[in-house]
Amino acid sequence: MQITTVSDFRKNIKTHLDRVAKNFETLIINRGKDSGIVVMSLEEYNSLMATNHELSSRKNELRLDSAIEKIKTGVTFNKELIEN
Repeated sequence: MQITTVSDFRKNIKTHLDRVAKNFETLIINRGKDSGIVVMSLEEYNSLMATNHELSSRKNELRLDSAIEKIKTGVTFNKELIEN
């Protein structure tokens, strides 16, 4: 995570945006006391929204937790893809 001021962001906007896009870094633009703006890549934003959606219901959250636990304990299986 990078932090900058509005003035520095204005002066170096291309550099800041390139860094955010290339390195999947989050940039916080400090706007004063307890105020700021977050800049992130579209790919990072979409990933965050997908995770938020998957965890939006307790049922989904429990299913994901169960799947993660199965992977950790090695309780998995392989399935062949059906080709047309």
